[in-house]
Amino acid sequence: MTGEQPEIRKIIHIDMDAFFASVEQRDNPQLRGKPVAVGGSGERSVVAAASYEARRFGVHSAMASTTAKRLCPHLIFVKPRFSVYHEVSRQVRAIFDEYTDLVEPLSLDEAYLDVTYIRKGKPSATLIAREIRQRIWEETRLTASAGVSYNKFLAKMASEVNKPDGMYVILPGEAQSFIDQLEIRKFYGIGKVTARKMKEMGILFGKDLKMLDRGELIRMFGKSGNYYYEIVRGIDSRPVEESQERKSIGGEETFEQDLYIPELLKPELDAIAGRVWGHIQESGQKGRTVTLKIKYNDFVQQTRSKTLSEPVVSLDDFRSVGWDLLMAEYPFRTGIRLLGLTLSHFHLPEKGPVQLVLDF
Repeated sequence: MTGEQPEIRKIIHIDMDAFFASVEQRDNPQLRGKPVAVGGSGERSVVAAASYEARRFGVHSAMASTTAKRLCPHLIFVKPRFSVYHEVSRQVRAIFDEYTDLVEPLSLDEAYLDVTYIRKGKPSATLIAREIRQRIWEETRLTASAGVSYNKFLAKMASEVNKPDGMYVILPGEAQSFIDQLEIRKFYGIGKVTARKMKEMGILFGKDLKMLDRGELIRMFGKSGNYYYEIVRGIDSRPVEESQERKSIGGEETFEQDLYIPELLKPELDAIAGRVWGHIQESGQKGRTVTLKIKYNDFVQQTRSKTLSEPVVSLDDFRSVGWDLLMAEYPFRTGIRLLGLTLSHFHLPEKGPVQLVLDF
């Protein structure tokens, strides 16, 4: 690469539409047009992915299968075929690599591309995104949505506008108007609990959030306040990184009310474990260390870990280890406001390290 880095970057976010479920509908014509959930149908199973037909009933990934069946009684459950999803992901990644060296996979079904400098085609991010979507359809018979803008946050937001099988472009001159009208609950990086807190404060849209200065946001939301201050002004300097090797997969939940007793904490921990396990399955990784994070209502934080002799192979095992770690702390010193669960210490095959985010 020669010359100076241009001030305005060209970023594309590609997101495959209902990826796992779409692969299953593609390969089994009898599933097309029907509500499909990829995952088990047992009492302790979770939905790994849901087709758009199922989503109309409120079914979504990481939902308990029993809840999904209650929302959609005629839901069809299909066992996941991760080897097939990985192979399709590699096909799509090969298309990306024809256009740019700067590809940052987020999971099997989505990635950022920096096409400021390109290997082939016209130097138009919009035309490249359109061509990539067409190539994906021709080579996999699957649809993808795309967002195009000058930074990662806006590209991600743009890809959500016309899903499924659509594209949206946010030009520099249009960014602030788009952000001002964007609902807070749709902001990438603002979770459900924070969005609910903002709603209680009367912050419903980007334009409301922009009324607060940096200092106020940091006082209210900690270090995340600085991130909120910048994205609501269309500022996101994060580069598209070619390699994203993560060493753990986890999730956490902040409760609306402090919890004191195991009977109330168990369903919350089970739900967290279910969400995390969905990501673990998607990654194809196998880890041996389970870590529990506890934050008490006085903001004292503790972590407890257990490393097993063999990788964790089921959601039940993951939940069980997490529960044992939590019960080792009982009786609790005070009320608990946050729980988190993480899997790490990933298995490394003989050929060398396996990257958590697989080819996409």
